[in-house]
Amino acid sequence: MATAVFFHAHPDDEALSTGGTMLLASRAGHRVVLVCATDGSRGETPGLDGSESPTAEELAAIRAVELQAAADLLGVHRLVMLGYGDSGMRDDPANEDPNCFWQADLEEAAGRLAAILTQEQADLITCYDSNGTYGHPDHVMVHRVGVRAAELAGVGLVYEATLHRDHFRDSMKELMRLAAEAGFDLSGDQDQSEFEAELDEGSIGVEGARVTHYIDVSATLDCKRAAFRAHASQIPSDSFMVSLPDEAFELAFGTEWFIRRGQSAADPPATDLFAALEARSDPAPES
Repeated sequence: MATAVFFHAHPDDEALSTGGTMLLASRAGHRVVLVCATDGSRGETPGLDGSESPTAEELAAIRAVELQAAADLLGVHRLVMLGYGDSGMRDDPANEDPNCFWQADLEEAAGRLAAILTQEQADLITCYDSNGTYGHPDHVMVHRVGVRAAELAGVGLVYEATLHRDHFRDSMKELMRLAAEAGFDLSGDQDQSEFEAELDEGSIGVEGARVTHYIDVSATLDCKRAAFRAHASQIPSDSFMVSLPDEAFELAFGTEWFIRRGQSAADPPATDLFAALEARSDPAPES
């Protein structure tokens, strides 16, 4: 069995982008390690009751508990939080905070992650694509730090979690229809409009031709949705994401996409992150 390290930026990032892959790996007997770079202390808190917002320290503590709950649901054997400050969204003044992940020294951060990879004798690591999927500073840093850490630790199998831009562009009308049937009118939703605009302009995800691995996680969707719900501070009571009908949730999150560094996409795409390890370990045929 293998050891896989999944490297993420904030508590809750793991649930929707790689949660199904993590759970499938755990169910198959592999060791699953989740490393979270930041404390998530600059996240919004629509799911918290009360008129007073928590301090950054209080929110970090809340989100650590939520992350552990999600990790338990996703079959994680070890959770490590690196403890960097949340950098906030792109162009936020928080990007300049010397304690935030965006300002971290690349070699220092990569060295810390490499130490975990070495300790765990990791066979593979996942990070994000070079744009951090949608340009968030902490996600971009996860890519840079993850790639460098793999180099330092000698982990040759690196996968970049990404979003399949073409899939979402092609599926948007069907998702909108399913949402409407469930009582959600997203036609004037600002977040939805911005997401569609980002898909069209190419600033989110990657084109399908770059995706090397399509992981079918439809068998994990109940746990994946529960893991997302575990991040209760981040979810408003009327959340569209939580209330999506099963068919729509599967359309949006039933596949997880990865780019294997150093490999071009094949047709058909690969469907197992661990197959490359098995291929390496197969004995050479006798001559």
